[in-house]
Amino acid sequence: MTLRSEIDPQNIPSHVAVIMDGNGRWAKQKGGLRIFGHQSAITAVRDTVETAAEMGVRYLTLYAFSTENWSRPAHEVTALMQLLVHTIRKETPTLLKNGIRLEAIGQTDSLPNSCQRELAEAKELTKAGSRMTLVLALSYSGRWDLTQATRRLAADVATGKLRAEDVQESTIGSYLATAGMPDPELLIRTSGEQRISNFLLWQLAYTELYITDLLWPDFRRAHFEEAVRAYQRRERRFGKTSEQLTVS
Repeated sequence: MTLRSEIDPQNIPSHVAVIMDGNGRWAKQKGGLRIFGHQSAITAVRDTVETAAEMGVRYLTLYAFSTENWSRPAHEVTALMQLLVHTIRKETPTLLKNGIRLEAIGQTDSLPNSCQRELAEAKELTKAGSRMTLVLALSYSGRWDLTQATRRLAADVATGKLRAEDVQESTIGSYLATAGMPDPELLIRTSGEQRISNFLLWQLAYTELYITDLLWPDFRRAHFEEAVRAYQRRERRFGKTSEQLTVS
């Protein structure tokens, strides 16, 4: 029996988020520079995207570059931006072929112009994709997301477009960068770190966490399948008791 055969196709998370961690440590273990780890991670990204689409995941969000990552050494940031441009350009035909739409969340206007151009072109080319939406979180952080949402919401209240007493949880969600997307049901984090690193702070309220010690460049199809299988073994109660869930 294969691992895929043990997965219930009727219980696939519609939105999976991934913190792709461990590239630098992987490169260090191999005796290479950190950028070697980032370059080697492309296979893990490709496997994850293809497997998610095949399984029926509707949204896949990858934490590709956080706002905090700008504080890394300048040469590493420059190399990462160049790698981003190259990867988007190379992978866009495959996304188009497989019906995958590319989107991005974060302060994308802070990216180099070359990155912005490649991203805009790829989004335009793949906009008709209906099989799955691949979301790249670029220059993103959960606190930035909540801050920008609060500012926009406050501006709408100030201009009378929205009444303060009408603000609900769903209202806040509609101002976030992920507006229109379901909250992630599953978060996968590689490298064994036990934190969410300022990622989707509002959206992860009831997300199931799956943490593996694997470093991201070693992550493959079987590992994604195992994460989904682990998700399916869990009981999602949303504050209720197990007994309440069994009542029809």
